[in-house]
Amino acid sequence: MSNPLTLTLIQSSLHWEDKSGNLQMFEEKINAIKEKTEIIVLPEMFSTGFSMHPQQLAETMDGETVQWMKNMASKKRVIITGSLIISEATENNSLKYYNRMLWVLPNGEVGYYDKRHLFAYAGEDKEYTPGNKRLIASVKGWKVLLLVCYDLRYPVWSRQQMKDGQPEYDLIIYVANWPDRRSHSWRTLLQARAIENQCFVAGVNRVGEDAPGNHYIGDSMVADPLGEVLYHQKDEEDVFTITLDKTRVETVREKLPFWKDADGFQVID
Repeated sequence: MSNPLTLTLIQSSLHWEDKSGNLQMFEEKINAIKEKTEIIVLPEMFSTGFSMHPQQLAETMDGETVQWMKNMASKKRVIITGSLIISEATENNSLKYYNRMLWVLPNGEVGYYDKRHLFAYAGEDKEYTPGNKRLIASVKGWKVLLLVCYDLRYPVWSRQQMKDGQPEYDLIIYVANWPDRRSHSWRTLLQARAIENQCFVAGVNRVGEDAPGNHYIGDSMVADPLGEVLYHQKDEEDVFTITLDKTRVETVREKLPFWKDADGFQVID
């Protein structure tokens, strides 16, 4: 296996708007991981559930949940990623709220991506500020694009572009709170994003019920660059570790060099 990358996906129920309960629960799950892993992936808004109450729940980048992620990343010597509710002050001292996906390294460094496509159907666009910049993280020679839930429906935002004559990333990680009534779309679109971008895709969703009455059945998935499903877990909690082989990406792109015929474009706000 050439240049492997090992991920652990945590599909879990969440305690509604209970940070301490969720952090304790995820700490127990992380501590129980026996396999060697390099990236641990948590769901969208893993510390609160998909809440439209950022005024009560948001924290700064120095807050409790970010510090917890740093501590766990350092303790386990892994990268930890997932999204949470973050507040930032503007120039006039008002607050903006973000559904922010963090990429926390063992050395304490933090990268982040602010969810661009806010779920207006649930009022997310009324409470949160959209991001306008993608984050492609680097680890062990892999390039990893970080995206959140509803972003999955917008292929232009995730579309593979060329950098120095080569595709710009090898893996997309989506974190989500995606309800079961639209689970067919979730599964189909994860595979579609893998196929069209000739990359691995990992999608981590939650299970259980939330206070607004949404039911989640997980359907966390890993798909390879041809859209073939390597892992799929439905309707129960799971902690799953999988090792990806970069040779698979390279072989698919070499044998089927569709990326060379792709349209050039630029996303404009």
